[in-house]
Amino acid sequence: MNARTTTRTLARRGAPLLLALVLLAVPYSTLDVPVLLPGPLNSPGTLQLIAVCLLFAGFALSYDLLFGRTGLLSFGHALYIAVGSYTTNIAVTRGGWSLGAALALTAAVGLVLPAVIGAVALRVNGIAFAMVTLAVAQLGSIIVLSDPDGRTGGEEGLALGGAGVPAFLSGVANTVNLYWLALGYAALVALAIAWSVASEPGRVWAAIRENERRVTVLGLPVLRFRLMAYVLASLLATLGGAVHLLVMGGSTPQITTSDFTLGLLVMVVLGGAGSRWGAILGGVLYTFLDHRLAALGTSGAVADLPAVLRAPLSEPLFLLGALFVLAVYFLPGGLAGLAGRLRPARDGAP
Repeated sequence: MNARTTTRTLARRGAPLLLALVLLAVPYSTLDVPVLLPGPLNSPGTLQLIAVCLLFAGFALSYDLLFGRTGLLSFGHALYIAVGSYTTNIAVTRGGWSLGAALALTAAVGLVLPAVIGAVALRVNGIAFAMVTLAVAQLGSIIVLSDPDGRTGGEEGLALGGAGVPAFLSGVANTVNLYWLALGYAALVALAIAWSVASEPGRVWAAIRENERRVTVLGLPVLRFRLMAYVLASLLATLGGAVHLLVMGGSTPQITTSDFTLGLLVMVVLGGAGSRWGAILGGVLYTFLDHRLAALGTSGAVADLPAVLRAPLSEPLFLLGALFVLAVYFLPGGLAGLAGRLRPARDGAP
């Protein structure tokens, strides 16, 4: 093994540790990055922003297990995030349950529901599977918006409340605890995905993504392996929905929509589908830009610009869409594939 290969191996193994150390140090740092962040790193506003970015990195990782690792294009992944949020919220706020009991119920639902839906939806492939998941997700959205029995709050959403919410997870003064919660969730999802992808089922998932017919010819139960990936990804998304509830302080019907799932798809493609760091990069970057561009669009600096510049800069979705188009054209492998594209140039350098 030459020196260059050794350096790459050390960098690849050391990157997760370095990232973990940086994230662990964030609540103790007073570093201020004007424009990019709303305040010092340890301020409630910045900790909230980073917590949301970490949360969506976990969401994107769970979706990448379906789309990037197994080749399943689902338009209903948001359903399980909504299930996690609303199940926990209704149990705590309406039912008076403790948070621990509500989370146990949510985990059980996060296992049973995708097992039932997946057993039906996964009997078809490609666009047909995507349409079935979209239809199921739309049904969930209708149930939330129609506000049956007054439990979901309908279009207004449902604020988190009740004696079951621990004091250390509520209030601006405890934003740092929500940051730790979001960081723990992102770490849990990353470890679960890394372990599952490296396992025997993970290798079968990769084979299904590349050539499902060949896997069938080999005598492997394709439906069973696809269902395993679907249930695991959905369970992780359901747990993330409960964390989303705590971080945001309530459940909103926006998380039930197909647009929410499309956002996850954009994150995965932007970062690099099926890559080690792609979903994390895409989830963090997309979420960060979504929040900060919205703040930029309403700032006085943009309001004073000429109309030809003010109009696009005041529309975050326009800028995010333009970024996605550029990434698809110039970075077909996503942000994670950029290092691989640059490596041949470095290797050829004297």
